Amino acid sequence: MKYTGLVISLLCIMNTTIAQNPFLQPYQTPHGTAPFDRIRLEHYEPAVMEGMKQQNAEIDAIVQNPEAPTFENTIEAYEASGELLERVSSVFGNLMSAETNDEMQALARKLMPLMTEHGNNISLNEALFARIKAVYDQRNQLHLNSEQQQLLKDIYEGFALNGANLQGADRDTYRELSNRLSLLTLQFSENLLKATNSYQLLLTHPEQVKGLPQSALDAARESAQQKGMEGWRFTLDYPSYVPFMEYADSRELRRELYTAYASRAKGGETDNLDVVKQIVNTRLALAQLLGYPDYVSYKLTQRMARTTEAVNHLLDQLLEAYTPAAQQEVKRVEELARKEQGKDFILMPYDWSYYAHKLKDATYQLNDEMLRPYFQLEKVIDGVFGLATRLYGITFKANPDIPVYHPEVTAYEVLDRDGSFLAVLYTDFHPREGKRSGAWMTEYKGQWHTKNGENSRPHVSLVTNFSRSTANKPALLTFDEVETLLHEFGHCLHGIFANTTYRSLSGTNVYWDFVELPSQIMENFATEKEFLHTFARHYESGELIPDELIQRIVASANFNAGYLCLRQVSFGLLDMAWYSRTTPFEGDVQAYERTAWQRAQLLPQVNEACMSTTFSHIFAGGYAGGYYSYKWAEVLDADAFSLFKQKGIFNTEVAQSFRDNILSKGGTEDPMTLYVRFRGQQPTIDALLKRNGIR
Repeated sequence: MKYTGLVISLLCIMNTTIAQNPFLQPYQTPHGTAPFDRIRLEHYEPAVMEGMKQQNAEIDAIVQNPEAPTFENTIEAYEASGELLERVSSVFGNLMSAETNDEMQALARKLMPLMTEHGNNISLNEALFARIKAVYDQRNQLHLNSEQQQLLKDIYEGFALNGANLQGADRDTYRELSNRLSLLTLQFSENLLKATNSYQLLLTHPEQVKGLPQSALDAARESAQQKGMEGWRFTLDYPSYVPFMEYADSRELRRELYTAYASRAKGGETDNLDVVKQIVNTRLALAQLLGYPDYVSYKLTQRMARTTEAVNHLLDQLLEAYTPAAQQEVKRVEELARKEQGKDFILMPYDWSYYAHKLKDATYQLNDEMLRPYFQLEKVIDGVFGLATRLYGITFKANPDIPVYHPEVTAYEVLDRDGSFLAVLYTDFHPREGKRSGAWMTEYKGQWHTKNGENSRPHVSLVTNFSRSTANKPALLTFDEVETLLHEFGHCLHGIFANTTYRSLSGTNVYWDFVELPSQIMENFATEKEFLHTFARHYESGELIPDELIQRIVASANFNAGYLCLRQVSFGLLDMAWYSRTTPFEGDVQAYERTAWQRAQLLPQVNEACMSTTFSHIFAGGYAGGYYSYKWAEVLDADAFSLFKQKGIFNTEVAQSFRDNILSKGGTEDPMTLYVRFRGQQPTIDALLKRNGIR
């Protein structure tokens, strides 16, 4: 075939564009990791468009296959589709949380509707669903193994839950609602991030920062200097906010900072009040369109809890068991406050951390500043990695040749006991303006087995917002931050050890109320002397953390356990109130919130505060109708760790069983089946009550 000069020029331009776009060619990087050093903003849109085009062609090939539907030519073919789109969207979506900016957010607003519509086109493809249903209907005659059965079930139910059974105008309504929801959740996140970043508390008089430890003062002074200011700058980022609320003597300034934090995205240009209403009502409309009375019922179809009654029963059990202890805890903190402030003093939420810290210090002679010197970030990382080595035989090796998305990110190769490659682990520990608050684990690539039998290994990321180093000190963590690192690392192990045939079943792709088990079980090690002795040394003297301090840590482990439990229960109640509604919400968000969680509130509520406008877990994340999962998984982790306590916390047989039966299995079987296989019994609440000293 002969080409004209114009056609040749166009082909050259197209080939150059493909060559310049790192997403549209094989990654020439260690382990096929994302080439962050080459990815630019302009690469995302064409790669997303090409990814959708390729998946459409893959779906068309399934639909137009003249052969009768089979597990291989329909289910496995569908499972394998969309690899390019997944590759691009994982990078874009993850960086929207870890390293975003105004340009990326604008692009997200453009791409999200397109990607939502693409997903709808697939889930509402009648010919595709007909083939899937044909395979599903003959599932009992196909002699599938358990993983294949689970994949078939998940895909069929996934299509049904995404509108495949809808007809006529209902399909158009589903498209409209799902597209609206994707934009609303994005707007919620953008508003919250902007509201968080827009606030600062600049203090210039020493009296204003009285009570704060030197570590917090150093960090605040450096924060001010980075902005060209004098004094101490405090923000709503956790490493800045939490020490201020815990140590600052000025009640008025604590109230000011608390109010700013608790009223983020409430009013003004970043207002989420109306966004909350729209998200709640859109999700309700989606659920009812699909035949469910409310959104919780819709979500629980693929949860361990199964029913609203089971969730409410758990929350009621916890309320009944923990409320008496929580009330006594509040009374003790209030008594201490009144000794200082007078008998008429009313303990408010912005007083809680301050006086609870004082009571803990007085009772156990223990506070964060006493422990920080023993928790240098680099040493804690060594300890956590070393724990995984001791339990599972795996090792971690930093590889500077693996591209990263920010200079503060480190990439590690994770090697198995026999030296074989297991995974890539990225770590990203400190807050930045382009990074949302909190801590999380995510993946840039999941694990699966390819058609030629290759075990394609995962690329996992651990992201936190820990205290930074200062000019005088390295990054020193609080004990809570040590627990957070263990928690997120547990999620990472779930991804690292994934060993399934299918991508959609690997790693953390499990029922939402099961996904916290691998993370929360790791937190148990934080109070174990044998573990702390492996890494906790004073950053200056090298002295091992004294046994006396460890004894205080253990003795104080259940300090305010009742209060903390009811706090989590209150969030669960709020989530259930928003998403178990059967009628649209048109009322006052703040008033509704206060009624919803009143049973679990132990302190007066601040007029300006509104949790819902900041509650990313349920309005922008995956916990809508599922926040109870944290407490559900806590029951599991207490029961599971009791086996480690019984056999020895470093017992490699128990660890191997946990790896084989939980961590490596992903979502290949029903979670309770996996749990019982590991534990030998179904979990009860008893181990949790015992661990917390309630019984």
